[in-house]
Amino acid sequence: MIRKIISIIGGYATFVVTSLALFKLSGQKPHADPTLLFMIFSVIYGAIFSFTAGVVTQLISGTKDVKLNYILAFIIAGFAAFSMFKSDGNHWTQILAMLVFAPASVLGGLYFTKKYKQ
Repeated sequence: MIRKIISIIGGYATFVVTSLALFKLSGQKPHADPTLLFMIFSVIYGAIFSFTAGVVTQLISGTKDVKLNYILAFIIAGFAAFSMFKSDGNHWTQILAMLVFAPASVLGGLYFTKKYKQ
């Protein structure tokens, strides 16, 4: 049970730390209007690291199903929805988190279970 909880925390930490790093290193404010190029880059970057977060969740958990990835996706989407209702400015990051990044974390878990947990 503890391992499963730690796996979700590890997956979410992977998602959050890489997201924060993107905005810190780029100088882009998360709720400011982005350029089209930055938004496209963010979608690709976020999808890759959300997928990675799903893989990390599976690596740590040691399970053979993706239930934990669905929990991770729910947490990612839930925090994004909460942030969207509580913050001002442009909500493009939260919308991407709910529509692209949360599902990508499930795909990462599915990929890992199909490839490595036969």
